[in-house]
Amino acid sequence: MADTRRLSTPGASAMIDAVLRSAGPADVAVLADIGARSFVETFGYLYRPEDLDLFLRHHRPDIWATQLADPAYAVCLAEAGGKAIAYAKLSAPDLPIEVSDRAIELKQFYVLNGHHGSGLANRLMDWALETARERGADEIYLSVFTENPRAVRFYSRHGFAIVGRNAFMVGEQADEDFIMRRALEAE
Repeated sequence: MADTRRLSTPGASAMIDAVLRSAGPADVAVLADIGARSFVETFGYLYRPEDLDLFLRHHRPDIWATQLADPAYAVCLAEAGGKAIAYAKLSAPDLPIEVSDRAIELKQFYVLNGHHGSGLANRLMDWALETARERGADEIYLSVFTENPRAVRFYSRHGFAIVGRNAFMVGEQADEDFIMRRALEAE
């Protein structure tokens, strides 16, 4: 899967050429880097170093290798100028609420600073919704930090609504996340 259309979103911080493609085994190190770097850029200041270190262990290449080898996962990687700049990851839901048997979860959605406002997030969301439908999902869930209003607004614009709350652990620190849901209509 590759999408090489030029991004030109009115009001965007910068126009970028980006390619979206399915991530594979050769991408484990770059996926680990984007996940860790994006999280630290956005939220790193909120945590004690030992809590942040424990959390970042979830972004190791060996964990990515295991996930990419599992057909339950789908990962879209975005690249611009030959460098990876964002990704989105789908898999089975792991949330503390009841979901349908055909639900899917948007597990991670990371765009590196400098590429926000470029339209890239919209393209990644389009990929997530299309891929969820292709996998037969009837609803899609995600978990987002309650103190991230920009992300909450973005997901709301894409049809997600808050349906619950979740404790998101960063080391020993529990943050409160909104659980958001969107029904998936057939297209």
